[in-house]
Amino acid sequence: MSAATPVRPGASEPSARGAGRRRRLPRSGRYLLELVMAAAAVAFLFPVYALVSMAMKDPRQIAESPLAPPAPPTLANFGDAWSSASLGPALVNSTVITVASLLLLIVLGSTGAYYLARRARGLGYGLYVLFLLGIVLPFQLGMIPLYKLVDSLGWLGTYQGMVLFYTGIQLPFTVFLYTGFIRALPQDYAQAALIDGCDHRQAFTRVVFPLLRPITGTVIILNAVFIWNDFFTPLLYLGGSDKETVPVGIFSFVGQYVSDYGLVFAGLVLAALPVLLVFLLLQRYVIKGFAGGLKG
Repeated sequence: MSAATPVRPGASEPSARGAGRRRRLPRSGRYLLELVMAAAAVAFLFPVYALVSMAMKDPRQIAESPLAPPAPPTLANFGDAWSSASLGPALVNSTVITVASLLLLIVLGSTGAYYLARRARGLGYGLYVLFLLGIVLPFQLGMIPLYKLVDSLGWLGTYQGMVLFYTGIQLPFTVFLYTGFIRALPQDYAQAALIDGCDHRQAFTRVVFPLLRPITGTVIILNAVFIWNDFFTPLLYLGGSDKETVPVGIFSFVGQYVSDYGLVFAGLVLAALPVLLVFLLLQRYVIKGFAGGLKG
């Protein structure tokens, strides 16, 4: 009977290190991956460069070399765009409509989703499917009935009409996001609040809603970008009134025969700054909100 060959303590380490090396990409593969990432970054940054570059050019430079760097750059387009299109009042109108719509979407969407997430059968499931249909169906199908409804209410050219429209259009999507996130939350928090004497409203406002900060940030960003950048609906509902939003105001620079693209791009830069600021402040909540919704 032969003695078993003793296994040295570090005998398995070289094979483990070799397996780790085999999992790594070769140097050529890493270079190729970095090259692809750099190309993707250039593809995403090029529209930003074109937007800012053309905003700093006069009409002659835009006609001669639209993609070349401005030489010399000028900031006159920003002042002209601010005064010519009345972007100041337009920014106020866009801010009022966006903020009011977001407040209603957060309140209605979170409370409705709380009910749907805790009632997975019967009426709750039927309402959830109905909200999903609201996401699938394009809202353009109901533009004429919605226009007639807002006109019959006397809300054409008013903040109320736009807030009502955006709240109704974006509510299914908002409920969908909130419902997935709430389903991923443990029910122990709300049940503990109910045991301590809170009713369902108090349990939601004091316990559940503070836990919805990640998905609330996601709701704010996605809905704010859609509402702020929407052009067709404000043109239809607010065109010709003193409540025109930023996209409609910028559209005044584009005429049938003459278009001042320097003012157009300068106005677009000014219009994008508020949304960009909101995104930078809330960007860390976007991934958290989507991740929590996917778990549900």
